[in-house]
Amino acid sequence: MLVEIKVPILAESVTDASLLDWQKQEGELVTRGDNLIDLETDKVTLEVTATETGVLKQILKQTGDTVLSEEVLAIIDTEASAGVSAPATTAQEPVTEAAQSSSDDADAKANPSARKMIEDNKLDITAITGTGKQGRITKSDVIAHMEAASAPAAASPAPAAAKPTAPAPAITGERPEERVAMTRLRKRASQRLLEAQQDNAILTTFNEVNMKPIMDLRAKHKEAFEKKHGVRLGFMSFFTKAAVESLKQFPIMNSSVDGDDILYRGYFDIGIAVSSPRGLVVPIIRDADLQSIAEIEASIAGLGQKARDGKLDIDDLTGGTFTITNGGTFGSMLSTPIINPPQSAILGMHNIVQRPVAENGEVVIRPIMYLAVSYDHRIIDGSDAVRFLVSIKNQLEDPARMLLGL
Repeated sequence: MLVEIKVPILAESVTDASLLDWQKQEGELVTRGDNLIDLETDKVTLEVTATETGVLKQILKQTGDTVLSEEVLAIIDTEASAGVSAPATTAQEPVTEAAQSSSDDADAKANPSARKMIEDNKLDITAITGTGKQGRITKSDVIAHMEAASAPAAASPAPAAAKPTAPAPAITGERPEERVAMTRLRKRASQRLLEAQQDNAILTTFNEVNMKPIMDLRAKHKEAFEKKHGVRLGFMSFFTKAAVESLKQFPIMNSSVDGDDILYRGYFDIGIAVSSPRGLVVPIIRDADLQSIAEIEASIAGLGQKARDGKLDIDDLTGGTFTITNGGTFGSMLSTPIINPPQSAILGMHNIVQRPVAENGEVVIRPIMYLAVSYDHRIIDGSDAVRFLVSIKNQLEDPARMLLGL
């Protein structure tokens, strides 16, 4: 029986998708549930899996093609069997069964573009560590392997990166250049950022917060918290709670422009900017006002893991009434975050630095974080934005306020 493999029904806001590398090839045996190919949309990457066990008889759409909902991508023959031919060996080039199996397994875990680069450069595929899904070797992994192999032996190791980053292209020459197409996510992000700058009157206000009370509270209870709830106690849950309580006091910060109207929202869906191998994404914590600190931490951990694994779906990224972004994880001291339309405000966190401050007429050293709130000045007055940020500062410097709803 011939079974059609189709593009999943895309969300209403997603018109089409691009095909990434095929994980299986024509004539290859596939098992129900195997990932055949990934689809990249403007927002997420979706897996297309085999619906039946059989042989991948025909691939109708190729890597890089743009496809629509329910287009046929491939055909599986459930009654065929795949033929397997053993690689030939010679007396001059003996290959043990274990070694051949290892090489075949590694080759199967490399994307086509990565395999081509490996073959062109005559590399040992078994020596390359894959960082893709299920350990799959990507082109970036091959480039990183080549760079590491060519680095001087005496060079000191580079510090670990704070987020997954794409290595520089492996290009040569006196004035090397390489043109690389943007991913759909990057193109969409570029478009939205430009629209945000053009369509909104963005201003930013700043303040600083003494993080010592939060840090002391966290140090005192983090072990018991993790033991009871099974999640780490971080800073983001406190900022989320403080933001929600402040949004309740200043509802204009939780609103958006809708034509000639202002749309006020009585619910609090907080977007948390997260780094992923594909770039920055903003999954949403729904009804954050109804969640406890532990529930917020669990939500953040779960969404962060889904982002790193490329498992976020459209619902995870749709909506949101207010966003929090933390440039401090990468060492940022201060920034002016750009609002995420149609939202009207965004909170920017930064790194924590020991700074001298005046307390009760004395200079003391305290862990200080600079905060920034960017807002749409068309509907949000500067006084509201400033008082909103002061409210967040006050709650973080006196955590009992947010726990008591003050």
